[in-house]
Amino acid sequence: MQINPDILKKEFVLSDALENIGKDITLSCCVYKIRNMSEFSFIVVRTGRYLIQTIYSPENCKDSIDGLKEGYFVNITGTVTENEKGYNGIELLLKEIRLISAPAEEYPLHVPNKRLGCTLDINLNNRSVSLRNAYERAIFKLQEGVCNGFREFMLKENFTEIHTPKIVAQGAEGGSNIFHLEYFDKPAFLNQSPQFYKQTAVAFFDRVFEIGPVYRAEKHATSRHINEYIGLDFEMGYIDSMYDVMAMETAMLKYVMNYLKENYAHEIEILEAEIPVIDEIPCVTLLEAKEILGNKGSKNKLDLEPEDEVAICEYAKKEFNSDFIFVTHFPSSKPPFYAMNSKEDPRLAYKFDLLFRGLEITSGGQRIHDYNEQLEKMKAQGLNPDDFKYYLEAHKYGLPPHGGLGIGLERLVMKLIGAQNVRSCSMFPRDINRLLP
Repeated sequence: MQINPDILKKEFVLSDALENIGKDITLSCCVYKIRNMSEFSFIVVRTGRYLIQTIYSPENCKDSIDGLKEGYFVNITGTVTENEKGYNGIELLLKEIRLISAPAEEYPLHVPNKRLGCTLDINLNNRSVSLRNAYERAIFKLQEGVCNGFREFMLKENFTEIHTPKIVAQGAEGGSNIFHLEYFDKPAFLNQSPQFYKQTAVAFFDRVFEIGPVYRAEKHATSRHINEYIGLDFEMGYIDSMYDVMAMETAMLKYVMNYLKENYAHEIEILEAEIPVIDEIPCVTLLEAKEILGNKGSKNKLDLEPEDEVAICEYAKKEFNSDFIFVTHFPSSKPPFYAMNSKEDPRLAYKFDLLFRGLEITSGGQRIHDYNEQLEKMKAQGLNPDDFKYYLEAHKYGLPPHGGLGIGLERLVMKLIGAQNVRSCSMFPRDINRLLP
């Protein structure tokens, strides 16, 4: 037997219908909603991306729909007609409908509703069903679009895509927020960041990026924290300052937003997502941010609290009509230990955050590339360089001036669609209380 790669099963795309008005098409789909009228029935079906309205009548269709229910998988054939009130401006006049798979039980949720209308916990506890809802599914299609746009931009700018280990011997961020695991007869951890490997790769690729999971053992139970998320990371060599990294992120985000508008308009409409227009992104230092906040800001002088992030974003929107704002020059005494100290004021580091609609979505900066400088900062933060032998080899054998960042994918999508909880933008979220489904 020979397997022919030229004969592939095709997934329905909207052009299959739009380019065949007045003609018959056949597709595989799932029954999404049934509305019986006196002489005919509206049957909305769901494909991998779209909803399509079909009309069933015994006169036109040779098959019976007695017993047909939501969630049944079928093959259908019908004539494509134009209808402005139908999904995507079309509908199908059914000629054939054949059952190919029936569920053992009915849905526990109202899947055809525009929004599920249940609590987040119920949604997440019934994820295999809730994600069949058009709105819920669109979140992750839009998420795909962010990743596709990010990857396309990075490759255009000559970044190399890498895949780094998630089982490691030491954490990139230090501290106690790290998951321990048994690795045969050795202690190991789940990686908090691809940081060490990104920096190492700059030595031989100059520019690298990765899309992959990140693990943080933070005992938070807030609407903005999960313990496993997807990071969009990049690192670039031969920079003059951290502002080169910030400019690259600005250009990348501008590209991604335009990419979404061009390729994911369908999901944007379903989600009523507000895709920002990006020209330039304003930038303030942490000290300037504190001055802007004045008495309304938190008492934390070393960082921004969540309420500070909201207020600074409101300032950026009012003063610059920007949904984004960079905040730079955080204290050098705080982690991460790989952040380069400011040459103008060693009490500060070349580190930045990017805030989007009231929430930090990015952390980045210029890294230390000099071996001895990195040793000194590790010691200043109470770390033992011997614990970071392999990481330091990259510095020992030479690195160009470099910097990079990490973006939380779920947080970015959360703010694009105006969601209230980051868990709704994780397909199967993991937090302090949730390990299933």
